[in-house]
Parts: sequence; structure tokens; C-alpha cells
Amino acid sequence: MARTPRDRAPRTTSAAPASAGRRTGNRRRYSQNFLTDPAVARAVVRASGVGPADTVWEVGAGEGMITRHLLPACAHLTAYEIDPRLAATLRRRFGGRVRVVRADFRTAHPPSAPFHVVGNIPYAITAAIVDWCLAAPSLRSATLVTQLEYARKRTGGFGRWSRLTVLHWPRFDWRMGPRIHRDRFTPVPRVDSAVLLLRRRDRPLLPREALGEYRRLVETGFTGVGGSLRASLRTAAPVRRVDAALAWAGVPRGALVAEVSPDQWVRLFAHLHRLEPGTG
Repeated sequence: MARTPRDRAPRTTSAAPASAGRRTGNRRRYSQNFLTDPAVARAVVRASGVGPADTVWEVGAGEGMITRHLLPACAHLTAYEIDPRLAATLRRRFGGRVRVVRADFRTAHPPSAPFHVVGNIPYAITAAIVDWCLAAPSLRSATLVTQLEYARKRTGGFGRWSRLTVLHWPRFDWRMGPRIHRDRFTPVPRVDSAVLLLRRRDRPLLPREALGEYRRLVETGFTGVGGSLRASLRTAAPVRRVDAALAWAGVPRGALVAEVSPDQWVRLFAHLHRLEPGTG
């Protein structure tokens, strides 16, 4: 069982400083901040919603704080850990109950069967992990501990929406889960964290054959031409059609692109292409 810093017994042997130095060096090398609070780990697992029939891949398993709570919650658990020392620790701790893979998660090939991703991921590779999840055809959900600012940015927490969220909204629901204070990690990071929840929709909000055209419209809108979304879209469609679609979607004519919610984007696209939203 992993222990918090205050629970660790003091080390009195001469080897302690060198051992501590190696752990610190590994953490810095792999950009790791380990969860130390079992209650937070349990909250992450609850937020994931994984069940007894599910296959789960854990990214950045570290010392196994989340792993030990995931194990009884799912049917099959694979733990990815790039640090060889930590991977060995996981194997000793969980034996054959967890498949431990010592590798960079970003190089993994997703399984063909449905699966879920859960993990306390290194801040430095958050974008790459999210991109990997979005590209995995069989992924059902991803529950990721990220920097608080990143989770807010991807879920409209600042009253503004990111291009990435809008692009994938017809297929994925994005939500922010529990906030996690920075003192629940070691080493203590400079910022708080939060749980980012990605859920693949059972049915896309738009017909599958329209998703490519939707992405092209979003890319056009985010070019920033003319300042407002209306000005950008006028380069791709007649102004009357653009104005009618904006009105239908409830978007003010002067709205900046980041102020337009993903649901408004879906309605906007559907009106421009005379589609019924939610018919995927």
C-alpha cells in the first residue's frame, strides 16, 4: 500500500539520501506527480464509471495509488508505466492480477474491443494523451487527471470554448469532474488539478457522413478572419445563409468564435446543411 509522506517512517540508514535522490530524479525525468490521497484515487475511479465487465487501460500507473482502486472495479486492467523502477514495483505489488506494461503509453496500439482509459497523467504530455484517446476507435471513455486550467479550457470553464472540444463534440462529451488540490500530490505541483471526463456518445450528434464537413466548417470558423465567427463563415457560405444559421443557433452576429458553445456549433452546422441534429 502506498503511503503519504507524513505516514512514511523516517529513514536512518546511510542509503536513504541516495534512494530518495533516485526517486526524485525519476519523477523529474518522467514529469510525475503522484497522488498520495486514497480518497482522491477512489473519487477518480468513481468518476470514471467503469464497471465489472469493463476493460481498462491505466496510463501513468506510478506507485499504484489509482491501480489498487481500479482493480476491483473492472474486469481486466492493464497498467502502463514508463519508469522501469515503478513498473517493477507494480508487478511485485499486484502480481498477475494486473497486466503491467513498461512502455510509453503514447506508442501503444489500442485494442479492437471496447475499453476505457483512466490515469493521473504527466502534465507535460496531456495534449498527446488526449489526442491518443480521441483517435482510438474503440475507446468508450477517458478519465484523466490534468492541470485544472487544462480541464477548464476544454470544458468551457472560462466562458470560452477550445477548437479541440468543438471539433470532437459531435462524437465526445467533455466534462470537468472533481477538483484536486495540489497538496494531494508528491512532489507538490505549483497548480491544482482536476478530473477531465471524455465520453464517447452512443450516437453522434450529427450523421457520420457529415462529420468531415462539420470539421471543415469548424476549422474555417477558427481561422479568425474578420474577428467574429460571422466574418469567418462568410468566406465559406452566402451571408444570408450564415445569418439565418447564426440566428437559428442563438449566436449573436458579433460573437467571437471562442464564445460559441459546441452545441451551438452543431445547430449552426445542421441549419447550414439542412440536417436534423442528433440523427447520427
